[in-house]
Amino acid sequence: MKKTLLGLSALLTISTAAAQGTITGAGASFPFPLYSKMFSEYKAANVNYQSVGSGSGQKQILERTVDFAGSDNPMTDAQMKDAPGKLLHIPTAIGAVVPAYNLPGVTRALNFDGPTLANIYLGKIKTWGDPAIAKLNPGVTIPPLPITVARRSDGSGTTYVFSDYLSKVSSEWKSEVGTGNSLQWPVGTGAKGNDGVAGVVKSTPGAIGYVELVYAKQNKLAFGAVKNRAGKFIVADNGPASAAALGVVIPNDTRVSLTNSANANAYPIASFTYVIFYQDQKYGNRAEAQGKSLKNMLTWMVTTGQQYNEALDYAKLPANVAAKARTIINSMNYGGKKL
Repeated sequence: MKKTLLGLSALLTISTAAAQGTITGAGASFPFPLYSKMFSEYKAANVNYQSVGSGSGQKQILERTVDFAGSDNPMTDAQMKDAPGKLLHIPTAIGAVVPAYNLPGVTRALNFDGPTLANIYLGKIKTWGDPAIAKLNPGVTIPPLPITVARRSDGSGTTYVFSDYLSKVSSEWKSEVGTGNSLQWPVGTGAKGNDGVAGVVKSTPGAIGYVELVYAKQNKLAFGAVKNRAGKFIVADNGPASAAALGVVIPNDTRVSLTNSANANAYPIASFTYVIFYQDQKYGNRAEAQGKSLKNMLTWMVTTGQQYNEALDYAKLPANVAAKARTIINSMNYGGKKL
């Protein structure tokens, strides 16, 4: 009898897991540490998220091969016009992109400003001994190593955020390179993912690379303060990242840029990271239960799931933004029927 009960218990466990199904997502590496934690804590469904870059995530949601995409930049109207259904965006966190570097013997965080970062990535500043860097860091002895520029090789929302900021602070960057997930880089060693860029910086004395804050911290990389619009050098942290959203008009669809904020206490290279999904969940062979499961998970991410943001160096959503996200989620339907 005992053996029979154990067998029945095992069958019930398997049946429950099958009923829950699996929610699949793919995209940005920027929020991957946060999503890994969130999805391990979320018990109502199995969630499989692949960190493949924002560009790949956007492609997969357009092709409907995943339930949701992760992206650090919202898709444009032009990108969405060929989608087979209406796409929605919700932010899940605010993160910071930092200039991480490897300079042996330098123990104080360096200062950077937008034009200097742009000129490094334009290939105009080639060594750490350049006067532009020295001027921003009086009293700091910086080894005059050649600069190895590290950047993303894949379609990347982190690249979009960084290049969006550079386009706002450097007219030369804006005209010569511009803003995007994938760029024609003037210089640099390419690597895949935030983890790939962090790896190049960690292993290369003289390297600099732009990575999401948590990747710099996890890899024990030095990262610099960046001068904001108010003229203050700000070190990235949850508070300064959150301040980037203060005073910004958040549209109802939440698609907005937070870089180069006018807030005096804001870190200037900050961004929402988004989840992208279809409003009408009735497509392909999807059952209504799958759409409902996705809706429940998204609601959890912008409510209960927010408790995991700050410990992993992401800022929580401001209350007004979380409210807009819930409104968007509540507009989901299944063939016109409210989920």
